[in-house]
Amino acid sequence: LMLSCRIGVHQHERVANQRIRLNIELEVEARQPIEDDLDNTVCYGELMTGIRHVVGSGHVNLVETLAERIAQMCLADPRVRAAKVRIEKLDVFPEAASVGVEIERRRSSA
Repeated sequence: LMLSCRIGVHQHERVANQRIRLNIELEVEARQPIEDDLDNTVCYGELMTGIRHVVGSGHVNLVETLAERIAQMCLADPRVRAAKVRIEKLDVFPEAASVGVEIERRRSSA
């Protein structure tokens, strides 16, 4: 997913949007047979809406913070057991395709 947002600790990052690339991988527990029924799955469209909302919620200093927020949003669905979130800032250094972070969070087994 390619989006733009306000992210970074430097002054120039606070005043202009930057391009980011997000990759989300979820471990999902099927609580019933899918049976070709969208209601029995985690909906990509709803995830996209949630991710856009988190990304668009205002300036964030750290890529790690944004990744944590997206992981928590994904884990709010009780079917999601784990979320791996990779976020890359695409235009930071001319000699690098991207810089970023990848985190993985699991639902606590309490």
